[in-house]
Amino acid sequence: MTTGRPVLAVVSGPPGTGKTTLARALATAVGCPAVIRDEIKQGLVLASPGYQAGGDDPLNIPALHAFFGVLETLAKAGVTVVAEAAFQDRLWRPHLEPLTAHADVRIIRCAVDAATAHQRITNRAGLDPHRAAHGDRDLLDDIAAGRHSLDAFVDIRLDLPRLPVDTSDGYRPGLDTIAAFLTEPIP
Repeated sequence: MTTGRPVLAVVSGPPGTGKTTLARALATAVGCPAVIRDEIKQGLVLASPGYQAGGDDPLNIPALHAFFGVLETLAKAGVTVVAEAAFQDRLWRPHLEPLTAHADVRIIRCAVDAATAHQRITNRAGLDPHRAAHGDRDLLDDIAAGRHSLDAFVDIRLDLPRLPVDTSDGYRPGLDTIAAFLTEPIP
């Protein structure tokens, strides 16, 4: 890094847009940790006997605080990190804005068409038993009933460097370009 500050790469976008896959690949390419919100929540689930997913999930708030607490700790320690969550602006902005004092924050916005996102959500709900804690089945019901749309997703509304990435088939731009977005100074 030539900035003398760590980079906090925020991988954002609606569910099913390939955020987690990209965050892991990007962290590996750059050589830094990835902090994945759903993995933090899954750790909370494992420590919560009798946990039942759905409804007003009591683990969402602790997961939110743990996620941003880890990001704050790493940013203050000078660690470059890739952070991923499906949060919209109302959750990202108030927690992300203070972190700009400690890290160069850069936003990577993942996007795919609605049919691809829906298929990805369907596939992961059926293949990964740990996904039950993350409301994929409820999300699929909401999509089917017309209560959820990718178009309703509210992007992070902070004036920060951002890079849109189409994850439909691989990455456009490619992973090398995305990694350079993190490692090269922003003019």
